[in-house]
Amino acid sequence: MSAEAEQQPAVRVLIVDDQEPFRLAARMVVEATDGFEVVGEAETGEDGVDLAAKLDPDLVLMDVNLPGINGLEATRRILHSTTRVVILLLSTYEEAEYGPRAAECGAAAYIPKSSFGPDRLSEAWQAARPV
Repeated sequence: MSAEAEQQPAVRVLIVDDQEPFRLAARMVVEATDGFEVVGEAETGEDGVDLAAKLDPDLVLMDVNLPGINGLEATRRILHSTTRVVILLLSTYEEAEYGPRAAECGAAAYIPKSSFGPDRLSEAWQAARPV
């Protein structure tokens, strides 16, 4: 770990996905990425909105298809109450299909679950993080 990474507080990540296997996989990706830590998990859009308010994460990994309100609406609600958080949408859909919808709801990026890994997480955070 570089001296710079040690001085920076870890990026606090909230994972919102209704499928436990993907939450576990996302947690492993976050924990394998230098400078990132999981602070919470939610299974529904509503729980994701509530936890984002309580935990004040730096980054939310948001599934598009959720029970209750979907990830697009949950993203809008979270960003309505804070503009500090960065939200990355994830789903099984192709990037061309959901990339534009991510921008419409205020998410920083859309990442297909099939290509989500430490490198992609770091790149998306670096591109989207507030200065």
